[in-house]
Amino acid sequence: MDFADMHKKVDEWARFRHTPSSREGAAMGVEQRRQALEKAGLVHPDPRAVQAALFDGSRPFFLAEDKVQVKYEMLRAHGVDGCTVRAAAEAHGYSRAAYYLVATAFEKGGMRGLLDEPRGRKSPLKVTPEMAAFVIEADPGLSGAKLAEMIRDRFGVALHPCTVGRVRRR
Repeated sequence: MDFADMHKKVDEWARFRHTPSSREGAAMGVEQRRQALEKAGLVHPDPRAVQAALFDGSRPFFLAEDKVQVKYEMLRAHGVDGCTVRAAAEAHGYSRAAYYLVATAFEKGGMRGLLDEPRGRKSPLKVTPEMAAFVIEADPGLSGAKLAEMIRDRFGVALHPCTVGRVRRR
């Protein structure tokens, strides 16, 4: 699917999203949308830096605080409207380098690629369920360093004492 086709699909989604349904009653208000974006962690890092004409405030659908929408419109400005990468990025509050990161994420993952991935690991990589059970069942008076030493001796895996502490807190 090319960029123009993707844009048409997003336009269809936008019309559906802002059409009252029997379940929702009325379209989501701007303040409700801001709150939902905040809750989901999808607020643009600097909405005041978004200078693109679509986000001038005259159309409530285009909200500068909506990070995913701003990223999409930045890509569309270059891919469909023919803006230079630099101009598209600057108009949407991003750097040229950030544009390329967003474009790569979009190519790989489509619209889902525009969502920021949570930073860092989901959990310690070296800790097996057996090691976690060992830590949880251990004497709470033992230090993280002592437990890390015991894990190294028993399981042959070197863990940092901080990792042991995180396993304890789970």
